[in-house]
Amino acid sequence: MSRIGKKPVPVPKGVDVKISNQNVEVKGKLGTMQHKFDSLIEIRQEGDDLLLSLRGQEKKSMALWGLSRSLLFNMVKGVSEGFSKVLEIQGVGYRAAVNGRTMQLSLGYSHPVEMLLPDGVNAKVEKNTLITFTGMDKQQLGQVCAEIREMRPPEPYKGKGIRYVGEHIVRKEGKKK
Repeated sequence: MSRIGKKPVPVPKGVDVKISNQNVEVKGKLGTMQHKFDSLIEIRQEGDDLLLSLRGQEKKSMALWGLSRSLLFNMVKGVSEGFSKVLEIQGVGYRAAVNGRTMQLSLGYSHPVEMLLPDGVNAKVEKNTLITFTGMDKQQLGQVCAEIREMRPPEPYKGKGIRYVGEHIVRKEGKKK
């Protein structure tokens, strides 16, 4: 039995949820999200809570129960509060800038790296080295941050690169003479 799947998903004030068959549409102050859930999971609304239950006792339905609850919770939280992630750039001459939907990164390559931000993800640069990403889709936000971090991952000797704020990088000792 899934401990996560059993928990109800609270629906805050100002969020509308429409359930039709297996399609769930969630509207809030930040926008609208929709997702089609598997037919093995039953979703129903009771008062200000969304409850998920199993339609059968198959192994696949047990595996999807907690996942479906987490996806539904992230949809509700995304349209009401939104999500944010902060990346930190460390290194001499490394910096970032945002122009509209385009992010320009100087990461020590011979040319600046440009990346087009997808719809639904916004970026704000502070002090040229801190990038704050915000959006309502948690998966999309994490994917964008992972792609940017992949452009120059932190290296273990000098610690240069792009990392999440608060991420611990295990440092190695250099050559001994």
